[in-house]
Amino acid sequence: MQLAAGYVRVKVEDEIFTVEKRMLIEGSEYFRALFESGMRECSQEEIGLQQLPASGFTVTMRVLMGERPILDSDEITDAIECAAFLQVKPLTEHLIHIISSKNCIVMFQTAAVYGLFDLLHVSALFIRDVYSNVREDLSFLPEDQLDYIESLSPSTFVAVATHSPSAQYLDDRSRTICYLDEAENSWRTLTSLPVKASTSLAGIAVVDNNIYIVGGVDGLSKQIVKLNFCYNTERNSWSEFPSLQHLRHNLTLTGQGGCLYAIGGMYKNMVLATVEKYHVASNTWSFAAHLPRPGEGIACTQAMGRIFVCLWFPMDTTDIYEYKTQRDEWLLVTTLKRQQSYGHCMVAHMDNLYVIRNGPADDFLRCFIDCFNLTRQQWMSLSGYYFNSKGALFTATIRGDKVFTVNRMLTLIYDIQKDKWKPAKEGAGFPRSGSMHTFLLRLPKHSVSLTRHVARIFYGHGSGRHWQEQSLLLIPNYH
Repeated sequence: MQLAAGYVRVKVEDEIFTVEKRMLIEGSEYFRALFESGMRECSQEEIGLQQLPASGFTVTMRVLMGERPILDSDEITDAIECAAFLQVKPLTEHLIHIISSKNCIVMFQTAAVYGLFDLLHVSALFIRDVYSNVREDLSFLPEDQLDYIESLSPSTFVAVATHSPSAQYLDDRSRTICYLDEAENSWRTLTSLPVKASTSLAGIAVVDNNIYIVGGVDGLSKQIVKLNFCYNTERNSWSEFPSLQHLRHNLTLTGQGGCLYAIGGMYKNMVLATVEKYHVASNTWSFAAHLPRPGEGIACTQAMGRIFVCLWFPMDTTDIYEYKTQRDEWLLVTTLKRQQSYGHCMVAHMDNLYVIRNGPADDFLRCFIDCFNLTRQQWMSLSGYYFNSKGALFTATIRGDKVFTVNRMLTLIYDIQKDKWKPAKEGAGFPRSGSMHTFLLRLPKHSVSLTRHVARIFYGHGSGRHWQEQSLLLIPNYH
């Protein structure tokens, strides 16, 4: 059969794949170099890749075509081999986004075998976060790999309460960002807020392990704060960065791919649909696609490397939209209808979105949780209801398979199970009043010195496989 223009056949093991050349060139460094080399293969209708697994190439093609499949262990192993050999960055990114407690060790081991170091590092970070749950399964790892995992900082639960800018002549020692010392079950001060910073109705997000604070208001007059602040975790220092082009408060802030997104909010009693994008590298703001409709205090989360928001439509409709960063557009994903109820918080775990909503008739002491599975495109209500005393579930943060919620009385940690969140542990309450922002940070291990490890990297394919010793300078990395 004659090929359509712009297509090529790729033979992997005994299977033939008919693939668009453009997609291969855009997604794979291997194919880009091949087709631009001027070699004989450039004009051939069929290219052989006999040393790669067909199942891994199938996953590669699915990801390049825009799918986000959940993979079993065998598929992960084959996909990593293809990602490494063909240098498929989108596949590596997808693998990073689907790391879980069930597959993190397989990811780490296989990434080490094939020298896929971005995936190896993120897998190691995930293992560090769930270390107590997987410690026994790590016993067979080589000592240098265990040392690498243990050299990393685990994620720490961090909180900041609502604060207006400080009157400079007052010493307000409560204006701090704090972290939970789980070993001592106490909250400790990480840093004090800059005098002019506001966390009241501000947007707060973490990008590359740095805290960003955007907007907010000053006092009861709700005068918008123009200054934005960034806390560098490793240097323990604050800096300012440029103001939004369209000032606002009660905005939602999220970060991805070295960028911040300031979503919706309020300006002079007007609810906004505008979205602005801050490019960290260039230190500039630009406008992005408007929201489908205006919103303030919008619930937002990220799952599998994708950004999702809840937009409430009175009295019973919660629409979930995804922001497509590459295409700069909003796409309606699903709609949840519940009488007299709206989603006031949304968090993600693997391919599940959890929408936490108040009970009927604005009963804020009872919360219900609905789960939307992105892969199956199905809703499920978690069994029972959840007590929301003094706002504990107005903010929730997920680390590994656990949900951290906090109020003034206690920190309540849940285990995420198939059909419910099971209370697992209680910790100290956060010693501040009012609403709060919570997030995760990796706190620097200043006492960790630079160590040089020699990793034996297994690479190559088929009969060409062999061992190579590679010297790795392991500089503590907290991102």
